Amino acid sequence: MAEYLIHEHDVLIIGAGGAGLRAAVEASAAGVEVAVISKSLLGKAHTVMAEGGIAAAMANVDDRDNWRVHFADTMRGGQYLSNWRMAELHAKEAPARVRELEAWGALFDRTNDGRILQRNFGGHRYPRLAHVGDRTGLEMIRTLQDQGVHLGFDVFMEHTIVKLLKDGERIAGAFGYDRERGRFHLFRAKAVVLATGGIGRAYTITSNSWEYTGDGHSLAYHAGAALMDMEFVQFHPTGMIWPPSVRGILVTEGVRGEGGVLRNRNGERFMFKDIPLLYVNQTANSEEEGWRYTQGDKDAKRPPELLTRDHVARCIRREVREGRGSPHGGVFLDIAWIKERIPNAVEHIKKKLPSMYHQFKQLADIDITQEPMEVGPTTHYMMGGVRVDADSQMSDVPGLFAAGECAAGLHGANRLGGNSLSDLLVFGQRAGGYAATFSQKNSLGDVDTAELRSAENWALQPFERKGSENPYAVQHRLQETMQELVGIVRQEDEMLRALDCIRDLRSARERVSVDGNREYNAGWHTALDLYHLLTVSEIVTKAALQRKESRGAHFRDDFPEKDKQFGLFNIAVRKGANGAMQFSHEAIPPMRQDLQQIIEEMK
Repeated sequence: MAEYLIHEHDVLIIGAGGAGLRAAVEASAAGVEVAVISKSLLGKAHTVMAEGGIAAAMANVDDRDNWRVHFADTMRGGQYLSNWRMAELHAKEAPARVRELEAWGALFDRTNDGRILQRNFGGHRYPRLAHVGDRTGLEMIRTLQDQGVHLGFDVFMEHTIVKLLKDGERIAGAFGYDRERGRFHLFRAKAVVLATGGIGRAYTITSNSWEYTGDGHSLAYHAGAALMDMEFVQFHPTGMIWPPSVRGILVTEGVRGEGGVLRNRNGERFMFKDIPLLYVNQTANSEEEGWRYTQGDKDAKRPPELLTRDHVARCIRREVREGRGSPHGGVFLDIAWIKERIPNAVEHIKKKLPSMYHQFKQLADIDITQEPMEVGPTTHYMMGGVRVDADSQMSDVPGLFAAGECAAGLHGANRLGGNSLSDLLVFGQRAGGYAATFSQKNSLGDVDTAELRSAENWALQPFERKGSENPYAVQHRLQETMQELVGIVRQEDEMLRALDCIRDLRSARERVSVDGNREYNAGWHTALDLYHLLTVSEIVTKAALQRKESRGAHFRDDFPEKDKQFGLFNIAVRKGANGAMQFSHEAIPPMRQDLQQIIEEMK
């Protein structure tokens, strides 16, 4: 045991994004000893890339909004596969979490009378996203870090966890290493919160940062926790596509929320093809109606660009496939057209979308106030994750909690824009609070020395092999496989081919070798990440094969319609005693009568 640097805490939080920091703040406020492990540097969490805003029914712009409407929107967006209790808690508690951020110093955009300004977003009935220009995630992280400094908790930056440790059935801690020196660390804890984000790096084109290799999903699965809804991977309709060096970088939905429109190479606003009944006049008044809507006109019709993300992404894919795409295989997103509506449009765009303005100016040499952007779908968000209790966020493994993108339940088959940041706040707070309570009722678990030795030997295998496989090449082949065969539109024969490829790549991973020593060795880090990436890729593919229908973010060419029977259950997966993946259909509990009534009224 002396070979490891040993740390002991009441609550260990793996991940330093919005969910992890909010959990840390809550647990620290309860008076327990807390540690946060960050794979990257503190402040560089992927949450900072969430630009549009925080969805919360505060009714600051439209007084018809309330938690009931937000609840109904979330359930409808999730195609009624969402955990209805989580959707209820989320809708009810999100406004308080936003006001809490404000009290801690977050600087939101304001209405003329000084309230927090809210903007429209896809799938939301009313303007609901509290925002700070298009830098909302950055402001959230800054605020939570400042609050955490005052409470005090330990932070381990640039550390990676390779295994969760258990004492019998309950969690006992985690084993990992620091990326700078390569030294191993043992983190003993009474409770562990997973807040590790998504799996976007399993795909070639993604808005996700390098840390998103499915660590939390894989760690929980191998520790015995159930995962759920893993077939539902969200492809954001608008990512940068040119030049190649910036392909996949997110173009916030806030551009469309502020009046941006989508056009094909012929200049047509193609989204009208799918919803003609929403408009009396699709030509002369369409853009005017869209502009009125984004400005908060209660009587204006919803612009089609703000349909749910899965729908918009498939429409863009159709235009490209049928030869109406932009020169580099996408479509055009135009915010510059609003100059026809307001005299100070250039300053308006720079004020509302400062990050987007600078992003395109610096990376693509495009002035979005003068010309349209080229955009296309990019892998963005994982709806599936660790199956958790709705109130406490605890998994099947006692003492193991999960929150944010690595937890399942809230978003069902498709996440609404803006619900991710309020998800982080609502369930990060709950996970931290319940983890603190669990730690106060339990003692530190025992750690098996043989298990530690085995984990260390496994982690060091790439140095000892004389194999011919390069970790970067294996990851690249996996990304191409998932992008081409398990992407926006799926079919059985392609996914079966993907499984064959994943099996081959799993064998290739066993032959991966790295040179050099353990200090600053990015090849070693990638070799270890491959284990998680291959695990989650196989689960996503097998779950997608089981769901023989199209629903939300999961669309199958061979089963293009929704099947009522598949709307009655979630697909869950557990690691069997023999190491095989065991899938099951978990029936969705009947919705409480008062909530069912809300759904019926909102229809």
